[in-house]
Amino acid sequence: MAAIHITDIEAAINYWREKKPSPDGVTLAPELRALAEVYALMVFHHEEEAAEQGFPAAAYAAWKAWYDTTPDTPCIAICSTSQGDADCKGCGRSFEEVQRWPEMSPGEKRQTWRRITLQGDAWRFNRYKERAREDVAAASGAARDDEVKNDAAKDAAAKEAPSQGSPKS
Repeated sequence: MAAIHITDIEAAINYWREKKPSPDGVTLAPELRALAEVYALMVFHHEEEAAEQGFPAAAYAAWKAWYDTTPDTPCIAICSTSQGDADCKGCGRSFEEVQRWPEMSPGEKRQTWRRITLQGDAWRFNRYKERAREDVAAASGAARDDEVKNDAAKDAAAKEAPSQGSPKS
């Protein structure tokens, strides 16, 4: 059974706080009230997740509006499940999750996103960040190398150029 994690409800609350700020510091938009009620009950009962089925309609609609602003899939177009891996090295989803993704509910998709984010071992979360850092470092190093070469070339050209006397008036 799919569940919506409290951090997703917090994110939806913050989304609606920015989208529809309180006019007087006390009044809440209807979407915020609906989400706040669910959030308060979760905190009171020490729950981290609320079942997607049975979620109050107004709160679910507000959560879904936030959800629709998030990336749909963790795919980075490097799918090792097509090569026989049980879990994709690119995004971290299992073969079954990759296959079922189009039919999964928003709650199921968010549960998958949360799991792969917490694991953080898919290339989406590490290899490409490392490569990006390496590319930046290499680019800045190459720029410094080019700058040194240009300076050296200018120095060499200045030494080879014949000295010209003062300009004639």
